[in-house]
Amino acid sequence: MTLNEQLKHKIDFKTKPLGALGLLEDLALQIGLIQNTLTPELKNPALLVFAADHGLADEGVSAYPKEVTWQMVMNFVSGGAAINVFCRQNGFNLKVIDAGVDFDFPADAPITNAKIARGSRNMRREPAMTVSECLSAIGKGREQVKQEAARGCNIIGFGEMGIGNTSASSLLMHRFLNIPIESCTGAGTGSRGEQLVRKIQILKEISEKYNPQTPEETLATFGGLEIAMMVGAMLEACDQQMILLIDGFIATAAVLTAIQMNPEVRGNCVFCHSSDEQGHQLMLRHMDARPMLHLNLRVGEGTGAALAFPLVQAAVNFLNQMSSFETAGVANKE
Repeated sequence: MTLNEQLKHKIDFKTKPLGALGLLEDLALQIGLIQNTLTPELKNPALLVFAADHGLADEGVSAYPKEVTWQMVMNFVSGGAAINVFCRQNGFNLKVIDAGVDFDFPADAPITNAKIARGSRNMRREPAMTVSECLSAIGKGREQVKQEAARGCNIIGFGEMGIGNTSASSLLMHRFLNIPIESCTGAGTGSRGEQLVRKIQILKEISEKYNPQTPEETLATFGGLEIAMMVGAMLEACDQQMILLIDGFIATAAVLTAIQMNPEVRGNCVFCHSSDEQGHQLMLRHMDARPMLHLNLRVGEGTGAALAFPLVQAAVNFLNQMSSFETAGVANKE
């Protein structure tokens, strides 16, 4: 039997009706295949939060000012954000990475300095990044995951912080999926009414201004430094045979981008939740992804990934610890 068949047999003959653990059964099968074993393990879970500023924020596409990016990063390192709470609860090693924040953090702050620039450029006027900057960010994202792999991590979640990054994600989604910008764009941090209408008009204008040809050029044109770094991290995590815990709209836009560069990334992704962003729900449907949670989240930071972890653990635990009909002496319906 192939490993896939062996895993299905092991799952099907646990002491339960066939298929009765629903999505947990699919998850157990997926994790066994990722790790190439009938007895998978979750080791040293990590959550990487990439932060960067966006020049496009100067156009008023967000309900919050750009300064919130660095202020929230300081909140992360002081332990006061939602992601800190959920990482502590579920045993994640949280790493905060400065991919391109327009701020000089204290030298003694527990922040990984991977700054490429002090934010991306205003893409209403010029591409967000040069291709060289984008490739550098991808490389630095890979480095972060290599460090986690070296300490024995095999399951990794991705978070982000960057005022303006829902706009960048909407543009990436629009370009890669050929979906109208109106369907890709939502409230983000709270754009409503006229501000949302203006945001959509600006994004349409930006999309019509450029015609990048490759995934890398598209990411450089419409992305952000934290998104590019996350793409690199996701590519490396796939190469390292890790489980990728995918958070909300921005993280899903990043993994959509990574899949354009390496389609194998899709098989390692666990989509943790469906957010309140309409674009996120469309992306999930396009990737035939069944998210684990529906909590109306709209925080980012990797919160959905941290919250879903106990369910991933449950899938591995039932596969490894639950009795089979044979070992339990329970009569199977067959």
